Amino acid sequence: MALIDPVLLKPRLGALAGRFDVDALDECDSTNSELMRRADRGAPAGTVIVADRQRAGRGRRGRSWLSSPEASLTFSLLWRFPGSPTRLSGLSLAVGVGLARALGGLGAPGVRLKWPNDVLLATNGDFAKLAGILVELASDRRGTQAIIGIGLNLLPPTGDLPQPASGLSAAGVRVERHDILAAILAELAAALDTFAALGFAGLRDDWQALHAWQGESVRIQGEEADLAGRCLGADPDGALLLETGKGIERIFSGDVSLRRTAGGDGTSHA
Repeated sequence: MALIDPVLLKPRLGALAGRFDVDALDECDSTNSELMRRADRGAPAGTVIVADRQRAGRGRRGRSWLSSPEASLTFSLLWRFPGSPTRLSGLSLAVGVGLARALGGLGAPGVRLKWPNDVLLATNGDFAKLAGILVELASDRRGTQAIIGIGLNLLPPTGDLPQPASGLSAAGVRVERHDILAAILAELAAALDTFAALGFAGLRDDWQALHAWQGESVRIQGEEADLAGRCLGADPDGALLLETGKGIERIFSGDVSLRRTAGGDGTSHA
């Protein structure tokens, strides 16, 4: 399969083409790492690195993310924001909204979001992971740079997986990779513009509507303790809200897992 060709991508982006500088690589360690190196050398906002293969792709909690051109689309986007990283709480959730909008627009039914950075596909009464988001922040004299990494399954992954996973093909979407990338970049630009102006609060209602476990009974597994209660979604700062017997708990750490309890349907393990 041929590399993503920026020349073919440009007309698909239309008026947005000038906001992105896309470089396609046959292979790299990880698109986030490569883009971070380029950002340190002054790469502009809107720089995109797409790689057909990653030797050391990273996911949340240090998990690896493997990629191949036939089975996945992996890329990283550089975006810059004024001010300090503290102003960017909820950014991964905002990215999720943009990604979900794009995939829904491509015809994927049942796309949902899992806090803080997974995109799920509803299938057979359950959820399977469709895409993952990894946001890495760094400050410099210009403000805060965000390296936004996205790994999207085009085909359902095979092998021994830590959780159910699916791909766009399983949702009946068989769209050429240039069209997929263009749709995602367009929706990310819109979501990030809203986030820059209003913070996550400007996208919160959309996120709540896409939240897989909104109002469900869940169990949150943390490194130190487990919590159970009813999931109320996210607050305007992007913290997860859990209604327990002691009141509403705000969950900030990204190192948690959500599992439906017996109060839910008892089947989802995404």
